[in-house]
Amino acid sequence: MAYSGTVTSPESLGRILQQARLLSGLSQRELAQRLGTTQKYVWELEAGKPSILMDRLFAAMRETGMELTATITPADDRG
Repeated sequence: MAYSGTVTSPESLGRILQQARLLSGLSQRELAQRLGTTQKYVWELEAGKPSILMDRLFAAMRETGMELTATITPADDRG
């Protein structure tokens, strides 16, 4: 069963990413290793840490009426 949600801010994107990671059975450290980055970076993503890029991205989405959705498909359902 897939899970979907609307992404309205860096924080909501981080929460959805965290849920996807947990459903995948990965720790932050394991995901970081797979991505070639640090556990701190994954933590910052999941926390919705502000950044100029994210601020501008979500401002542009609001100004243009764009809506972003995310769908998590658990590994068992990926076939």
